Amino acid sequence: MNESEFLKLTDSLFTRIDQALEDAGLDVDCVLNGNVLEIEFDDGGKIVVNRHSANQEVWIAAKSGGYHFALQADGRWIAARDGAEFFATLSQAVRLASGEDFELSA
Repeated sequence: MNESEFLKLTDSLFTRIDQALEDAGLDVDCVLNGNVLEIEFDDGGKIVVNRHSANQEVWIAAKSGGYHFALQADGRWIAARDGAEFFATLSQAVRLASGEDFELSA
């Protein structure tokens, strides 16, 4: 995939995350600034989702840790370190940060 395709794919991913948080009724602010989507919680906590174009990866930074995901042939974003799936990892991070039930499926 070329860089333009990667950017288009991750733009759609960021939009999907923002919409899912809004649909869930969570009291968070999503701020998109270039390659970074910041999910800000009322208590000042933050989850950062960013895209790393050079490696064609999507990264999550949260209290629970930092995670790097690469797109697999089957269309899933998987972490090389432990095989975790992007949407499951992000959902868990949002639940921990918000104290609310949240699920974003692949």
